[in-house]
Amino acid sequence: MINHLITQKNWQTQLSEAITSIDELLSILKLESLRAEVYVPKHFELRVPRGFVAKMSIGDSNDPLLRQVLPDQREQIKVTGYVADPLSENTQNPVKGMLHKYQSRVLLTVTGACAIHCRYCFRQHFDYSANMPTADAKENIIDYITAHPEINEVILSGGDPLNVTNRRLFAWLDTLESLPQLTTIRLHTRLPLVIPARLDDALLTRLSQSRCHIVMVIHCNHANEIDALTAEHLQRARAAGITLLNQAVLLKGINDSVAVQTQLSQRLFSAGVLPYYLHVLDKVAGAAHFDNDERFAIELYWSLLAALPGYLVPKLVRELPNKPFKVPIDIYNDR
Repeated sequence: MINHLITQKNWQTQLSEAITSIDELLSILKLESLRAEVYVPKHFELRVPRGFVAKMSIGDSNDPLLRQVLPDQREQIKVTGYVADPLSENTQNPVKGMLHKYQSRVLLTVTGACAIHCRYCFRQHFDYSANMPTADAKENIIDYITAHPEINEVILSGGDPLNVTNRRLFAWLDTLESLPQLTTIRLHTRLPLVIPARLDDALLTRLSQSRCHIVMVIHCNHANEIDALTAEHLQRARAAGITLLNQAVLLKGINDSVAVQTQLSQRLFSAGVLPYYLHVLDKVAGAAHFDNDERFAIELYWSLLAALPGYLVPKLVRELPNKPFKVPIDIYNDR
């Protein structure tokens, strides 16, 4: 009944009613005993939609969805090598609101807001106030893209680009589609997982009418994030002609087993989504407790190659600040 009542609301209502109180979250999950293990961060506060909480198991302190969003005291521990800007993104924005790291692609931070605050987020310390595209910056972005004919794809990111209204998103699409050199528009988002209703008729219709290829990369880390309702909305998006891909982050204690990764790939495929990347953790300050040793990641990957058909095995990669591409992990190291 709780699931039904939540999902009957439109996506903006669900967004506005997200849980921001740790005490409320623990009460809903009957986990008040965990209160001593968490803290109330002054920056990057708790935020999680109620529909996502409904996918969690009552009374399970190790629920893999809960552990992705519950602030942990260990976030306060300073660990050498884990920094505020692990990808040096603040040095790669030639125009306000745009990052140009990859040769043929630029990334636009169309919003700093997300529907959910994932505790391992590599942009949790990012200065969005200095990188949000204003009206003037939008013109500068268009001029920059036009002056660089090698750019054929724009990645809408943030924050989460689906966190903005259809009106604002469609305005960006109209602008980008007017540039003949662009062939692909890509959206990186967790909204379809945390508020499936965001994939509403108006959005899917508009995306299906684009002259550009539309690619949507969802960021799903565990099969439990895809329930029947979520799968239904993803399948509708695929039927609208959207290419659906997934990139996950390898997270200690959450999805770092062959069984969990296998189930994730199979669940994604059943929902019309192909696995794309499996990222080792970006070394962002406050997230060291999620990290796994690279050797462990490699051994896990070999097991996935044995357990899954090739088209369901994501590429094991790391992103480095000085490389204009995702860096494949050398799985043959020491073999």
